[in-house]
Amino acid sequence: MATLLRRAPPPPVFFQFSSFSTSIIQPKFKPSSMQCNSVVDEIPRTGENSSWKPMCLYYTQGKCSKMDDSLHINKFCHSCSIDRISELKNLRPQEFDYFLVLDLEGKVEILEFPVLLFHAKTMTVVDVFHRFVRPTKMSEKRINEYIEGKYGAFGVDRVWHDTAIEFQEVIEQFESWLRKERNGGGRLWTGEGDGSLNGAAFVTCGNWDLKTKVPQQCEVSRMKLPPYFMEWINLKDIYLNFYNRRAPGMLSMMRELRIRALGSHHLGIDDSKNIARVLQHLLADGALLQITAKRGSSSPDAVRFLFQNRIK
Repeated sequence: MATLLRRAPPPPVFFQFSSFSTSIIQPKFKPSSMQCNSVVDEIPRTGENSSWKPMCLYYTQGKCSKMDDSLHINKFCHSCSIDRISELKNLRPQEFDYFLVLDLEGKVEILEFPVLLFHAKTMTVVDVFHRFVRPTKMSEKRINEYIEGKYGAFGVDRVWHDTAIEFQEVIEQFESWLRKERNGGGRLWTGEGDGSLNGAAFVTCGNWDLKTKVPQQCEVSRMKLPPYFMEWINLKDIYLNFYNRRAPGMLSMMRELRIRALGSHHLGIDDSKNIARVLQHLLADGALLQITAKRGSSSPDAVRFLFQNRIK
């Protein structure tokens, strides 16, 4: 069984922000009203001097048409970067150069596929891949009801309808993104050999995204499971083994680490950013991120969990 080599001191005593419930936009059914608007005009109160702005969800998909509009630029964020942490004395070398922070949305079929590229040495998000996903087995009526219920709650149903593409096309675009040359000419994935990632690993908050949902969606989309989805890091298991403290989800980890959650909970791109902030704190405290789950090469349906002490 894999183990973490260094035990961390316990995280801060549980800390409940008095304004925590207003730090995340909770669902309120308001329609979006203008092209290239990404969320409703409701920004969480994170302090008088907060610079937080909602993401432009056209920009994250490379489709923002208002980059020369100062009002739009001032209103919406056009970067997936996260604040830096100044205290890095416990930072340790990692096995991976990059972490691909993934948080899928969609219970019936995948509706949103966001991935943040987190650089282990600089502790920053250096790139993003984000697509909304159009279901293939649902009627248009059911899709419209589903999207109005989920993304209409955040006022982003219009951007979903404007940009959503089928899962197979999402994966094709994602693989092109993985093949991009990074600093020094390296690529995260080439498709050669066993098809695994190069110097990178997926990071998820739980096993559901890659253990359950991606294989289900591949079956629905009648496509083979891509080989780079064979292993991943479940941040819940890393947190449990490093801090020796159980946290069942993203919000509980953020509360215990005194990280104020930003954005809309269950909007995948915002949840991915918040998960990246938890990852950043774990690394800063000295955690070593190791693969927590692997599929069998001969039997992809069989998943082996590598940590004996894990969130079940």
